Amino acid sequence: MTQALQRESGTTPTMSTRSKIGILWSYARPYRWLIALGVFLGLLSTAAELATPLVTKRVLDGLSMSESLRGPVTTLAVLLVAGSAIALVQTIMLGTLAERIILATRTGLIGHLLRVRIPELAHRPSGEMVARVTSDTLLIREATTSSIVNGVNGFVGMVGALVLMAVLDLPLFVASLIVISLVATAAAALMPGLARAQQEAQAEIGLLGGRLEGVLRSLRTVKASRAEARESERIGDYARRSAARGIRAVRIEAWAWTITGGGINLAIMIVLGLGAMRVADGAIEVSTLIAFLLYAFQLMMPVSLLTQSMTSIQSGLAAAARIAELNDLRTEDDAPSATASVDTETARTGDVLELDDVVLRYSPGRPPALDGVSLSIPTRGHTAIVGPSGAGKTSIFSLLLKFLEPERGRISLDGRPLEQWTLHDLRSRIAYVEQDTPLLPGTVRENVAYAASDATDDAIWRALAAVHLDERVAAMPDQLATDVTQSTLSGGERQRIALARGLVADPDLLLLDEVTAQLDGLTEAAVAEGIRRQAGRGAVVTIAHRLSTIMDADQIVVLEHGRVRAVGDHRSLLTEDELYRELVAAMRIDTSPTPAS
Repeated sequence: MTQALQRESGTTPTMSTRSKIGILWSYARPYRWLIALGVFLGLLSTAAELATPLVTKRVLDGLSMSESLRGPVTTLAVLLVAGSAIALVQTIMLGTLAERIILATRTGLIGHLLRVRIPELAHRPSGEMVARVTSDTLLIREATTSSIVNGVNGFVGMVGALVLMAVLDLPLFVASLIVISLVATAAAALMPGLARAQQEAQAEIGLLGGRLEGVLRSLRTVKASRAEARESERIGDYARRSAARGIRAVRIEAWAWTITGGGINLAIMIVLGLGAMRVADGAIEVSTLIAFLLYAFQLMMPVSLLTQSMTSIQSGLAAAARIAELNDLRTEDDAPSATASVDTETARTGDVLELDDVVLRYSPGRPPALDGVSLSIPTRGHTAIVGPSGAGKTSIFSLLLKFLEPERGRISLDGRPLEQWTLHDLRSRIAYVEQDTPLLPGTVRENVAYAASDATDDAIWRALAAVHLDERVAAMPDQLATDVTQSTLSGGERQRIALARGLVADPDLLLLDEVTAQLDGLTEAAVAEGIRRQAGRGAVVTIAHRLSTIMDADQIVVLEHGRVRAVGDHRSLLTEDELYRELVAAMRIDTSPTPAS
């Protein structure tokens, strides 16, 4: 229940650290052998570093005993060259692996989001989803590659240095171990707070992206309303909150680095003081103290790697929780229902589409958006759905396309219940022109042929001519290859491109939601003619508040409060239904049931 409330409020549900680590590992698992190779190379590099102080001790001992230094010096040179070469190969390999992981994560998220059910994204700003696919995945990259290798190498390097320090001198080792243990405990205590701060900062970035995306989409309204300053302040609040949490994370990280660095320096000071006393007492040789100090200095690198690894993992854990929330969104099922029995004896009737006692609620406990709707759509012809705002018109379209599922009732296409259709087969029979008529990034050709990618240029030009847009496109710099944006086409032109998209698909069922809302009278008449031609080949269902576009429909369905109030043609409804007369009168259309003589 808590996680459901968190999702409803837009915050990321809380998850256990174990669950987050499991998510991180799921991204790294396909590349586990490459990661293992990176760890192996890192161990070789660490081994070379660990051997260096012992070889240095041999050089110093050789100097004091006037022995040949050729062997030790050659060994030092080999260790230096080999370590550098291994580090180069490891860096290139890990960088390549990181990019592969981020590619797989992003493409997986994109594919998942595009299959998510419409209601799951209804209350989520698209900009926030974009932020999760872009910025959060960057954090996953670091946490699943460099942090794993650095963490293993750092741990092995630290343990190896401590073991060799114990071999060189046990009292100095015990003193160093006490300091390092205290430092590690203090740094570990800071990690949960760092993870929370980074997760909150990323959440604010997501909200910022969502708000900014919405404002840019409505920039003309923002400017006309003189709201630039208000929106700048509001979006800036998200940025400021993200910065505040980011600063908190930076401070925690700085404390972690300071504690670890200061702890190592303290250990070195203790080693110097205590080591000098032991040299003076003759307990150890000077070369032993120097080698021990080199290992103490070497501790800086593995401890830094461990600290860096832990902070990167904390960032990755924060991103994992946010990405997991997206992966938990339910996707559409493209398989027919296993519980639905196919009625092979059902013959195709004269109706392409039937709704029988359909009830739809957008959430439990709310009044039904559709309440017992029964409706038949003929195989050919024009059916118009009218009614006041909120009557349930667009809800019917959402059911027909299986964006939503009914609470009760039966919907059939060609005599088969919709649950027996796969999404691909169902939607291949239907073309949908939505009310907002969005343009997709790309060319005119790509937009018009979006639902029929194999459409020829001739078919595209015919569809553009049907909506009186062929001359406008012919005058564009690259005609069909012209790249379109929201700013290069007017609202009415975008609406006509969307309608041409539906016409060029030549579907069995064409669904039009307010497609003439932004058209002038002449263009509307041409569009109405295109709709009539399409209705001669298949079924056309339109939703319109501008009743002038549907007055000649073969049947008109009047909805009110989610119920079918009346069905008939224009003349019969003018005579029999008061609500329809009021809708027509509100549009200043003659309400006489017969034409004036």
